[in-house]
Amino acid sequence: MLNLDYCPEDTIAAISTPPGEGGIAIVRISGKEALKVAARVFRGKVSPAKAESHTVHLGKIVHPDSGEKIDEVLLTVMRSPKTYTGEEVVEVNCHGGFLVSRKVLEATISAGARLAHPGEFTLRAFVNGRLDLSQAEAVAEIIQAKSDLALKAALEQLAGGVSSRIGEMRGKLIDFLAQLEAEIDFPEEEIEKMDAALSLSAIEALEGECERLLDSYEVGETLRHGFSVVIAGRTNVGKSSLLNKLLESERAIVTSLPGTTRDVISEYLDLSGLPVRLIDTAGLRPASGEIENLGILKTEEEIEKADLVLLLFDASEKPNEEDKEAFRTISGYRFLPVINKIDIASRENVEALDREFGNQSSIKISALYGTNLDTLKKAIRKSATFLEEWHQQRLFSINSRHREALLRAKESLLCAERGLAGRLSSEFIAAEVRSTLRHLGEIVGETVEEEILNRIFEKFCIGK
Repeated sequence: MLNLDYCPEDTIAAISTPPGEGGIAIVRISGKEALKVAARVFRGKVSPAKAESHTVHLGKIVHPDSGEKIDEVLLTVMRSPKTYTGEEVVEVNCHGGFLVSRKVLEATISAGARLAHPGEFTLRAFVNGRLDLSQAEAVAEIIQAKSDLALKAALEQLAGGVSSRIGEMRGKLIDFLAQLEAEIDFPEEEIEKMDAALSLSAIEALEGECERLLDSYEVGETLRHGFSVVIAGRTNVGKSSLLNKLLESERAIVTSLPGTTRDVISEYLDLSGLPVRLIDTAGLRPASGEIENLGILKTEEEIEKADLVLLLFDASEKPNEEDKEAFRTISGYRFLPVINKIDIASRENVEALDREFGNQSSIKISALYGTNLDTLKKAIRKSATFLEEWHQQRLFSINSRHREALLRAKESLLCAERGLAGRLSSEFIAAEVRSTLRHLGEIVGETVEEEILNRIFEKFCIGK
């Protein structure tokens, strides 16, 4: 039994909607006394303590001590075990705003609940078997999703996309281990020995499954943090104008003065389901001062980390030495040449720029008027080829915690494989199989340390 840093006997409450003005706010209560707590503050035709499960009731919330009327609300009763947490749950739909929801929450606390810790509702769902650990993590990823694909991946994980695969692997390992343990514990019995070749094949198949799961990590990171696209080029080629046009908002200051952008500007863009992290950078040129130099150094750092660089050129001018230096700086990275200002460009300048790129074809745009921006967006989307392959095969991904556990599991499987190939003892192989089971169990929460649980759930918002 895990020694969790909370008291399961407590009834907890929290505001589950974001702070601020709005039509509705939700105060959630969970625990074995949830219905009694609700009954102390709710005045309606039916007491929450006597209400049937999954029913909604109109009434008033009053303070249990003063009797002060706080708000007219809709109260939903959900009885254990068919609730999010697996406990008795009440949700109070009150009017939105900063004050009303807070006063409703204060009333429930005066009635016997305590304020929930961050992620405690989901932690209780995990402890009560409503979700495994990877599904609990998916709840946070649903809340944080920045694009359709990120949301779909998180929903697939919540539905058991990762859990089912881990469960299948663990089932095969348990069967394998049971046979090994029988051979170890009952050497004199007439137990059929495991076929070495078949055992080796089974272990190799499990290694392959680990690899397939590990392959989804890169996609998961992109969906969580965004496909990093840096807009680079010499000063005054229209980088900030392009950022603003892609975002359809005035995010960056645009002037005719070179060197206006001194620091990187980062914003998210949902590009047909692909979460893109757009980064506007300082112009690449010899710095005119310490502050601009710091901006250029930051630009170079972002270029090194980028998934893709949009190398921007100004077609209203002939390519100069700064353009050529920018091209040399970027040429070792994955980039798309983008020729801007075609609305005022001469054919001669465009052709001269194209010659600079050799076999690398460019995209011609006008950031001012939005000309060919759809073509540019499609090219960015096409650059994320690994995402297309993933999308065709599966709709789930692993996170960094899963990755570490899978790497350890794979290492244990490799040790078991070497043991089988070298005809080592069944005890040695069984130890490695148990180790693999332990590492896989960490992913779904079958075997996990309290410190890891605290680290996972403290990242949740209060009320979830």
